Amino acid sequence: MTTDPVERLHELRRSIDNFDAALIHILAERFRCTQAVGKLKAEFDMPPADPDREKRQVERLRKLAEEADLDSDFAEAFLNFIIKEVIRHHEAFRHEAETK
Repeated sequence: MTTDPVERLHELRRSIDNFDAALIHILAERFRCTQAVGKLKAEFDMPPADPDREKRQVERLRKLAEEADLDSDFAEAFLNFIIKEVIRHHEAFRHEAETK
């Protein structure tokens, strides 16, 4: 680790860039799985949303965030954003299945 603050800043930013890339890849994998769930739900006429599961997931991620020393309100807001997008995809798959 360097003592030069400019070089240290560059090192930290490289790490941040690596984390950002990992997050994008992880989100892409997550959405591949949730899209498969959405297609399954549409095929078998299941509702696009599952409020009980969503509630359990929020509670679970809030706890994980607290354990990781991450703001649990931020973690919940982030998860809610993802859930909203997942439900949007599930609704689209359902609509597509209904119009076939």
